Amino acid sequence: MVIRVEHLVKKYKDLTAVNDISFKVKKGEVFAFLGPNGAGKTTTVEILECLRNPTSGLAEVLGYDVSDKKGQDEIKARIGVLPQDFSTFDLLDCRENLKYYAKMYGNDNCDIDGLISLVALDEKAKSRYKTLSGGLKRRLAIAITLVNDPEVVFLDEPTSALDPKARREIWTVIEGLRRKGKTIFLTTHYMEEAQALANNVCILDRGEIVAEGTPSGLISRYGGNTNLVLQGDPKDIIKDLPTAGVERLEDKIKISLKEEDSVRKILGKISRSGMELERLEITRPSLEDVFLKLTGKRISDEGAVH
Repeated sequence: MVIRVEHLVKKYKDLTAVNDISFKVKKGEVFAFLGPNGAGKTTTVEILECLRNPTSGLAEVLGYDVSDKKGQDEIKARIGVLPQDFSTFDLLDCRENLKYYAKMYGNDNCDIDGLISLVALDEKAKSRYKTLSGGLKRRLAIAITLVNDPEVVFLDEPTSALDPKARREIWTVIEGLRRKGKTIFLTTHYMEEAQALANNVCILDRGEIVAEGTPSGLISRYGGNTNLVLQGDPKDIIKDLPTAGVERLEDKIKISLKEEDSVRKILGKISRSGMELERLEITRPSLEDVFLKLTGKRISDEGAVH
């Protein structure tokens, strides 16, 4: 295991920010750490990054104890950290910024060209940081995070405030890191991002882990049923269908499915009934549905909790 956390507790006077949590992160996976504001995510990550000391429990990164001074030095040398509010030198270009951080880490053999290509900044290598778009700045930030060739990369909201196109481009970069064997510890408030990228997901709420597993496993367990939404002439086509529930919404019929072949049976019944469909939509549960069910909260694109 690259990361091992057992019965971790962090208290601030009367506040318990992290309350007896345990989880493991495997080598080469993307591990998504999710939770509403105040759930204890940042505290946990800062403990793993050796920025805070735990009150009790065990936290190991790459086999080193985060509470041990020698272990902290080893961990810091072998991880990469991208904070959410990262910024760098405005007047330096991409290549110059990378060279600066490589020298700071003492990595004279850093493959600057390789990093630039990895984050697809070849055409912007000589562009000053201040001239880059938000998405390009985040790509450069990820490249800077890699100048010490880290084994574990902590990415804190790597696509925050980016437009959908730029966000997908960052996803491609993260997938590239995984293919190179990097272990990615991802915190994000975009549920679709975690669902698309993560091998495993851990959901934290009020300092405690409320669920952990693969995205598909969590969706299957907590997400609810697939729904079939029909819009058109509402003939009586729902009688005796193998469904978990039927809801009429004005000119729509929402059918909660409980069997994999329910859609085929319903469409066959529609065809035989002569119902004129204006629209048919299949809605499947997502990781956002899981998050909402377990925490009672929904997080907006801006990170606000509702």
